[in-house]
Amino acid sequence: MRRTASPFSLVLLGLGTFLLVLAPLLAWYVHPRAAVNPIDIDTTAVYTGRGSVFDLERVETVPDRNITITQRVRGDVEDSERSGNAVWDVTTSVDTDASLPAADPHDALAFTPHRWVLDRRTTEPVHCCEETRRIEGEAYLKFPFDVRKRSYQWWDNTLGDTVVLRYRGTAKVQGHTGYRFTGSVPPTKNGTRLVPGSLVGRPDRPQVLAEEWYANHGVELVVDQRTGRVVYARTGPRQTLRAPGGTKDAAVLLDAERIAFTTETQREAVRQAKADSTRLRLVGETLPAGAGAAGALLAVIGGVLVARGRKTPEGTDTSGTPRPALTK
Repeated sequence: MRRTASPFSLVLLGLGTFLLVLAPLLAWYVHPRAAVNPIDIDTTAVYTGRGSVFDLERVETVPDRNITITQRVRGDVEDSERSGNAVWDVTTSVDTDASLPAADPHDALAFTPHRWVLDRRTTEPVHCCEETRRIEGEAYLKFPFDVRKRSYQWWDNTLGDTVVLRYRGTAKVQGHTGYRFTGSVPPTKNGTRLVPGSLVGRPDRPQVLAEEWYANHGVELVVDQRTGRVVYARTGPRQTLRAPGGTKDAAVLLDAERIAFTTETQREAVRQAKADSTRLRLVGETLPAGAGAAGALLAVIGGVLVARGRKTPEGTDTSGTPRPALTK
């Protein structure tokens, strides 16, 4: 009598071995390549709040006005494919009710276009592709994938420098839990502007190269841990003018304690974060774990069946049919 392996046991063993090889392949090869920043992004985030703004017609600061900040992010696919990075064009406009709806963004209280180039996997800034401002830090419009419970260097485009945002625990946004980070900006000179001297307390001079100062009452971001997507943002900008060498604000251009994502923007950000997080969890955890468990089970069953085999008498084929004797 001898033992032979059935085709069924060999299939089980082969399938189990395949799944065992597939599991680490999904986790270590497919998942890192799925966790990349998109090049065809096209999103709009809207912030609203109330505060003081400078009225050009009245030539004075008026309080308690509705303020809307609109941030549009569009990917430049051609430059992204050419460089291998994510090239995002960003426009930020600040409006009051007087300039909304904005037929022309240049009619806004402030309009700022710029380009952010980032590494698709690490989200680190890359300096190429006609980047219009040298952006630095670890995070800006989004955080890196797999956000950690630590402080991050966040780029403040108005300041033109990084700000330390500290981890403050978790927070829920539209039912979705994310990591919460906060920070602030003390009054800092960030440029100059040619204005009438009377605007900054120099009525004897027709024009003065006034100093622009910027501060932020408080920045708060809630970030999806797996994807690094910002699902909630709040900011408190204060922009003022000072006379050259002055120590006090002479004119307030913008001052708002709290401008935050609208409910609609929050919902869309959470929807996208959940979709991307589910996809990454699928290829990074669910499928590898399932493939590994199923592969181990099938491999064990197939191995046992192969080891046991089927007993067949000598002189018969694997189906048990006697083989014809050889004749001379």
